[in-house]
Amino acid sequence: MIKTEPAALPASTNITRRSLFTLAGAGAAVAAAPAAATGFGKGFTHAVASGEPAADRVLLWTRYVADQPTTLDWQMSETEDFATIAVEGNTGDAARPDSDFCVKTWANGLQPDRWYFYRFIAPDGTKSPVGRTRTLPEGDTSRFRLAVFSCSNFGFGWFNAYGHATLANDADLAVHLGDYIYEYGPGTYPTSGQAHPERMVQPSSEIVALTDYRLRYATYRADPDLQRLHQVLPMIAVWDDHETANDSWKDGAQNHQPASEGDWEVRKAAAKKAYHEWMPVADTAYSAYQVGDLATLFRLDTRLEGREEQFSLEKIMAGAKSPEALTAALASFRDGAWADKDRQLLGAAQEAWLAGALAASTRAGTHWQVLVQQVLTGNLKAPRDLLRQAGSGLPDFIRTRLDSAAAASEAGLPSNMDAWDGYPAARARLFKAALEADANLVVLAGDTHNAWAFELALDGAAVGVEFGGHSVSSPGYEGYLTFVKPDTLAASLVAQNPQLKWADTAQRGYMVVELTPARVTTEYRFVAGVKQRSTQLAGTKRITSDKGSGKLAIDA
Repeated sequence: MIKTEPAALPASTNITRRSLFTLAGAGAAVAAAPAAATGFGKGFTHAVASGEPAADRVLLWTRYVADQPTTLDWQMSETEDFATIAVEGNTGDAARPDSDFCVKTWANGLQPDRWYFYRFIAPDGTKSPVGRTRTLPEGDTSRFRLAVFSCSNFGFGWFNAYGHATLANDADLAVHLGDYIYEYGPGTYPTSGQAHPERMVQPSSEIVALTDYRLRYATYRADPDLQRLHQVLPMIAVWDDHETANDSWKDGAQNHQPASEGDWEVRKAAAKKAYHEWMPVADTAYSAYQVGDLATLFRLDTRLEGREEQFSLEKIMAGAKSPEALTAALASFRDGAWADKDRQLLGAAQEAWLAGALAASTRAGTHWQVLVQQVLTGNLKAPRDLLRQAGSGLPDFIRTRLDSAAAASEAGLPSNMDAWDGYPAARARLFKAALEADANLVVLAGDTHNAWAFELALDGAAVGVEFGGHSVSSPGYEGYLTFVKPDTLAASLVAQNPQLKWADTAQRGYMVVELTPARVTTEYRFVAGVKQRSTQLAGTKRITSDKGSGKLAIDA
């Protein structure tokens, strides 16, 4: 059955539809304004947000613009009218220009597994819009739901996935797997022909300096659907590459040119500073979150903390002048640099931390170990028959790319060297650590703009399952492999890759991942489109994995 209406409220919630409507309407003045407006005014310019939940605390965020540094008070209550104050305090740090007027504060002393309302109060008595957040459970936990997002490019269209998730109101926590913003200037990605006329980003250039990154966040966070998502759900967020620059790694990026854009370390530091200012996140590169006895969520950094530079298949194949030379070059790369046993994606320190944390989680009796991270771990090779599917009449550059992908696949190489596929020894170490910990591993991934479901294995041993999320608005394969029907492409990908059990290569949306002691279920929700603002769904897909099985059951 295709779901076109928001899901019913979970029975466990203590908030009504009416109160959620009131809460969402608190930012009505902002929601009614053009999302691309750059005059953000004074006072509480971007509503409120929360994140980093634990059983007894949560991180609160707001932005308050004034003529002088301003310390804000905050309050939390279990009711929206704030009749009884549960906890209160002040921000300590003032909202000031050197933090772009953004402030974050820990609210401690909270009760576990509880919804709270919160607000900030300025010295003149002005109140922020009311936010809603919740703490994580302790002990026996029967169910927990994550709304999982990635790849939200403002210029391609509306953030309807955020809008639907807010209206559905059936998740306990929002998770963003990265590419929360994009760094490009107008006319690049999207191109002028692809760009939505009502969704123009600021600044009108690629973002490189600190002021650029700040203005880009301000533009994104003025979007009414993103703003309401932050207003009604706490979020755990990780950055991917576009929060700095495309295909970034610890010492550079594909989309960073030192000759014209300066030192990479300066740009990276600016991007990190703006991210930490504007997002309800802690400053730690990686962390763990305990959801009662149900799950440990591991927030990882696969992008900037320890990643070595990505390989380029195009460069490896560039010098081959004959089919024989191409085969030899790919074989040499496959057996040499690509297989380097010391190659790093997480970095040695994070890798050791994760191995120990996985073991500690299972020793404590936690049912699931969930990786909240950016890029696909499952092995994904290009279908060898793409050229046959494409037929005649393709532009030469597309045919060349397809030839290259097919050649790599024939050599036993994956197509995406920016994913864990480009770091096979690091992936093997991760899988080995999960097996040694006897983990019930669930991997969440974004980055690709398409939806995937993998059964993960190492040398024939089942390791866990992976749910790769489709994008909020960034186009997927349908945007450039237009000569192949999406169903045909998905079937070819599944046939080519034994670990891949299902794929969707043509729709935007988000995932809802439900954890219970017995199973994990992911519902892929596909929005009807992104060119018109709407909360209508085009359909859903449910995939389940029983605890300990390492197998996926896919609904028809």
